[in-house]
Formats: sequence, C-alpha cells, structure tokens
Amino acid sequence: MADAANATDGPKARGKRKVLEGRVVSDKMDKTAVVEITHRLLHPTYRKFVTRRKRYQAHDETNQCGIGDAVRIVETRPLSKQKRWRVAEILEKAVTV
Repeated sequence: MADAANATDGPKARGKRKVLEGRVVSDKMDKTAVVEITHRLLHPTYRKFVTRRKRYQAHDETNQCGIGDAVRIVETRPLSKQKRWRVAEILEKAVTV
C-alpha cells in the first residue's frame, strides 16, 4: 500500500513553492519584471511599525506586466544570475492615464 501512495506522487513530486504578491516597479528588461514586495512589521524596541521593501526579478515570458501592476510571483529554479522567481498571474492591471 505504501508503494501505491508513492506511485501517485510520482518521482517528480515537488515541495511547496513560495508565493509572494507585490507591485511591478520596472519592466524595461526583456521577459523580466522587477517586483517590489512591501511588508510592515513592529519594531521590537521602539514599538512602531516599520515598512520593509524587497525587490525580486521575476521571469515574465509574455512581457505582459507593466509598471504598477499587482502580480503574484512563484519561486522556481534559477533562470539566470538573479532570477529565481516567475510571474504566476497578474492580479490587477495598473490604471494608465
């Protein structure tokens, strides 16, 4: 019975991948979008909320992302020196005036 459970998972079964949501801040590179993730945390000493930001370069195969879009990115294998994420979906398109 244990072999049957392993057979359904298959040899290519993967663990959970990290998923983040953020805003696109740059789309100038080909097939790459720079996504900024912002989160707020309580400072342990001063008891004030501090904003922390981190930027990730994510693979955008179809170049659909634009500056200001809200996107969901998923961890993936290394695609280049700095790209370890890919755009899973565009949650909200930016309003262009």
